[in-house]
Amino acid sequence: MLHLPDHLTEKQKQAYRKRWLGTIGLIVQTVSAIFFAVVGLFLFALFQPALNGWFDGPQTVPVEISQQRMAEKAADMDRVEDGIHLETGLIAAEGWETVRATCTACHSAKLVTQNKATRDGWKNMIVWMQETQGLWDLGDQENAILDYLAANYAPEESSRRANLDMEAIEWYLLEL
Repeated sequence: MLHLPDHLTEKQKQAYRKRWLGTIGLIVQTVSAIFFAVVGLFLFALFQPALNGWFDGPQTVPVEISQQRMAEKAADMDRVEDGIHLETGLIAAEGWETVRATCTACHSAKLVTQNKATRDGWKNMIVWMQETQGLWDLGDQENAILDYLAANYAPEESSRRANLDMEAIEWYLLEL
């Protein structure tokens, strides 16, 4: 405890204690602030490589580079490999651009590629979409779309694999 001279009045002693405690509080706050600043600097130095770029302003891309990237993306969107349009997965045959433009306006091309139907089956799907889903009248494009779908997404002869030719298999015995 703080020892104060006896000649001070009680009011003076209280004022003195108050100032003393205020000074000690200020010292504690200062030491705490220095401690947390040192710890913060240490952590920043430790993790600085991971924080690279966090405090930078927004990066602007030159117009030429932005236009080049957009052109590359547009070229990729129209790329066809092994007869398949890479963006949509549609078979790139006569009429596929019309199917892409018409069908993917409302749904994914995967909805087309996962289905198989005859020309009449595709026609029934189109009629159903027109009656229940708000598909517009396809006009002259309907025949081109049906031709494409019937040629490229028709039912397969069989959904099973062919039977194995048991005599053509070279068998061997497992030795135990």
